Amino acid sequence: MLTLGPVSSPTHLLMDRAYEGAQTKQLALELGYIPVVPPKTNRLEPWEYDRAMYKKRNEIERLFRRLKGFRRIFSRLDKLDIIFLSFTHFALIVEALR
Repeated sequence: MLTLGPVSSPTHLLMDRAYEGAQTKQLALELGYIPVVPPKTNRLEPWEYDRAMYKKRNEIERLFRRLKGFRRIFSRLDKLDIIFLSFTHFALIVEALR
C-alpha cells in the first residue's frame, strides 16, 4: 500500500485550483512539498506561485488524455497489475516516439 509521507528533498506539488485551501497548502508544506497552486480570484490575500511550473501541469494533463486513447489503459482490462504497468510503459514509449 502506498502512503504519503515526508519527502527527503523539496519537491514541487502541482495542484489544481480546487485544492488551494489553506489546510491543504499547510499539509503540503508540513510534508516537505512546495505547493504550486494559483489562488482563487476571490481570495482576499492572494499569494505568489511559480507560474512556469504550474504551466507544466497542463502538459501532464494532456499526457493523461492521450494515454486514455489506449482503450486497454482506459478500461483497465488487464487482471494482473504487472501486465497493466507493462502496457502503460509501452504506451508511454509510443507517445514519446510520436
